[in-house]
Amino acid sequence: MIDGFLALYIFMLAAFTGYEIIARVPVILHTPLMSGSNFVHGIVLVGAMIALGHAQTPFEITIGFIGVLLGAGNAAGGYVVTERMLEMFKPSKPDAGKGSH
Repeated sequence: MIDGFLALYIFMLAAFTGYEIIARVPVILHTPLMSGSNFVHGIVLVGAMIALGHAQTPFEITIGFIGVLLGAGNAAGGYVVTERMLEMFKPSKPDAGKGSH
């Protein structure tokens, strides 16, 4: 029973700390931080795969499978969003037919 409360306490503390840190990040730093945090999503995915590998009951297997699905989606989505955000900072290409006569 105490282990459950300790896990809940750690989860709530991590959620609050994460929210406070992210809320204070300036907009200009969002893209580099998001790009750098994608590796964390990969670590979460690896952890979910390890948990799934150790699952024994159907409930544990289901939870592990959902964790792997969500972790993979989060990692892939993070890379897609980062790529789109970085495209905004690239200089626009001039049109080939305009400007030179």
